Amino acid sequence: MKNTDERLEEKHIVTCFLKHKDNILILKRSKKVGSYQRKWAGVSGYIERNEIEQAYTEIKEETGLDKNDVELSTKGENLEVLDVDLGRRWIVHPFLFLVYDPDKIKIDWEHTEIKWINPADIINFETVPGLKDALDRVNH
Repeated sequence: MKNTDERLEEKHIVTCFLKHKDNILILKRSKKVGSYQRKWAGVSGYIERNEIEQAYTEIKEETGLDKNDVELSTKGENLEVLDVDLGRRWIVHPFLFLVYDPDKIKIDWEHTEIKWINPADIINFETVPGLKDALDRVNH
């Protein structure tokens, strides 16, 4: 008999945490997205080309910030997150970017609200699976 996780479809995604001063940005996913509606997340998306370019693309799409508005701080070790209910094995490529001017952020349809939080407070939010672990890989 096959191991359950061998039947899961593998998907590679970037998850980008944006940091300003000592806080990180989390975004509440809208009910229009394909998975994890109304859960808190970082800026994320499927990797369609190389991971760093995808990170910049997702930041631009989801926050309106471009490469000149952020600075790559940390690339964390990839993280495997299993979601048997969705039939997915997520391979998360985590990044931490420093944000120069948080007032420039304009969210798109994928999210309904944003919050700047102390990283330790992430445990107080209902997040997408593995978000705290991904954050731990980039926020030292």
